[in-house]
Amino acid sequence: MATTSGAHRDLEVRRSDHTTIRYTAGGRPDGPALVLIHGWGCDRHDFDAVIDHLPSDHRVLAVDLAEHGGSRSTRDVWTMEEFARDVAAVLEAESVDTAVVAGHSLGGAVAVEVARLLPGTVSRVIALDALVYLSLFPAQDEEQTDALVRMFRTDFAAGVRGLVEGGSPAGFDAALKDAYFEKMVAVRQPAGLRSIEALVRWDMDAVLRETEQPITVFAIRDLAAPEAMDRYGDRLDIVLVDLGSHHFPVEAPEGTAKLLAGAVNA
Repeated sequence: MATTSGAHRDLEVRRSDHTTIRYTAGGRPDGPALVLIHGWGCDRHDFDAVIDHLPSDHRVLAVDLAEHGGSRSTRDVWTMEEFARDVAAVLEAESVDTAVVAGHSLGGAVAVEVARLLPGTVSRVIALDALVYLSLFPAQDEEQTDALVRMFRTDFAAGVRGLVEGGSPAGFDAALKDAYFEKMVAVRQPAGLRSIEALVRWDMDAVLRETEQPITVFAIRDLAAPEAMDRYGDRLDIVLVDLGSHHFPVEAPEGTAKLLAGAVNA
C-alpha cells in the first residue's frame, strides 16, 4: 500500500472564547478526506501510526476533542453533540466539502453526531470498536445510568479500570492494559467524568433514526456481543475483526489503515 507522504501540520481552531481545538492535517489537500476521532481519555496521536499506513492520495485530519490531548476548553457542556461541534469547527476551518468520519470508542458516538450535524458533508461513518457495547452506547434506564455514574463519581480509577478490562479479550497483555489505564485515568477533568456520564445518557437509537449515512462498525470479534448484532445488524454494517483489543488502532495500525482505506473507497 502506498502511504501518506509530506509533513503533518499541527493546527488549531478556536470555538468562540471557550474552546481551542488542536488537530493534525496531512496528505493531499485534494484527496478523499478522512477525519479521525479518538476515544474517551485518548488523543489524536493514537492515530499517528495508522496515518503513516494510509494511501498517499488521502487527506487526513485527526482531531483532539475538547480537554483531550492538546485541546482546551472552559465550557460547561460535554455531550456527544458538543464534541461533534469540535469536529465541525475543524471541517469548517479546513473547508472540507465531503468527508468520511471515523471514530474510536466514544469517538464513534461523536462521529455519528457529526454525521447528523453535517448531513451534506459527511458521506459515511466508520466506528472502530464502538456503538456495539450495549451497556455504554444505547441510552440506559435510570437505574443503570445512576449506578454507572455513581461508580465513576465514587472511585474514578476503578471505573476506568473496569472500562479497560471490559475492552480486553481474555489473556490480553497485562502491561498494555496497565498502559491504557494510566493514560485514560489521567483524562482532564471535569471533561473526563462529565463526558462518560454524557455517553451513558446518549440516546443512540434516536440519533441513528435521524442519521441517514451508512455506518460501518469494525468490532473486535472476541468482545462483540451477539445481542448487539441482533439489535443493530439491520442499521449498522458490523464487521468482526481480529486485531487485538478495544484499542486495536494502536496495536495494529497497518491493519486498521487497510480497514479505513477500504471503507473510504467503498
